[in-house]
Amino acid sequence: METMLATHYNIQASEKVVLAGRDGYKQDEYVYFTIPSDNREVIHLEQAALAYYLLENRYFHTAIPVANINGDWFTAYENTTYMVVMVEQLNNTTRESSGRSLAAFHTIGTLYSFEPHQISSYGQWKKLWIDKLESYEKNVSLAANEKPDDYFRMVMDTLPYIIGLSENAIQYLQESERENRFDTVDQGTISFQRYTNNLQKSVIWLDDFVFDHPVRDLAEYTRSLLLSNAPPDEIVQFLHDYQSERPLSIFSWRLLYARLLYPVHFFDHFDSVMGSRTFEDSYTAFASLIEMQEEYEKKMRGLYQLIGLDATSLQIPVLHWL
Repeated sequence: METMLATHYNIQASEKVVLAGRDGYKQDEYVYFTIPSDNREVIHLEQAALAYYLLENRYFHTAIPVANINGDWFTAYENTTYMVVMVEQLNNTTRESSGRSLAAFHTIGTLYSFEPHQISSYGQWKKLWIDKLESYEKNVSLAANEKPDDYFRMVMDTLPYIIGLSENAIQYLQESERENRFDTVDQGTISFQRYTNNLQKSVIWLDDFVFDHPVRDLAEYTRSLLLSNAPPDEIVQFLHDYQSERPLSIFSWRLLYARLLYPVHFFDHFDSVMGSRTFEDSYTAFASLIEMQEEYEKKMRGLYQLIGLDATSLQIPVLHWL
């Protein structure tokens, strides 16, 4: 990569660094990273526009793209197309409230003038969830036939359970979409594929950006806390702090619950295994996920009660089979 940066960007790297598992190349006060962009150029251009918008709004640790010596955003090198991004100021502040920082970010994100098309999932959850479930069923079955080992047998054994969870989440989402108690907090905003406190990490990566309902980030961070056995108080504090800046509507609460019901953590695990083609530790990882699921569902049963939301009086449906 040093050769590509020198040849096509006039970047003479003096030091190699690693951040979040990504190789970076430092020149003066800037750190440069390469992002493979094959068949994702339109997506990355939309994400790049969001990155520049966030930089203008003082998110200085956002990775922004740089053009090559020909003024192009993409560079073909050794049979791969790359976008190069740079960061000048790494984030070193982690004491800010996770909930309040995310609320402030979402408020700024709703003011972005143009809704992206390629990276927007706003209002499309039902279709995307059905597509993801169908893809999972197909790919799991194909992989199990090709490699009938202990891992894929276990994945196949849990397939009916995963399908059941998904279908219940999709049904709950469908019913929630009829909810008319919504507010300005339900506007689309800049968000992340899987929010895990990204704002307080060293770099905000532009290839993580999507455009969606803000509850996406709330749900995914809550999911990560539930799966990591974080103290209940941490979940309560996160949601309370967010609500102190951006109170959620009833519609938002229902979307949050629906998204937590949908077992995307299983799909992400399988995608990761198939993407890396590394099966050595996959059995242990999947078995651990199955084991954690019982506790996850137990916490989901008491989620509204935990955060002090009276689901009964607010007429918010709760699945009692969990």
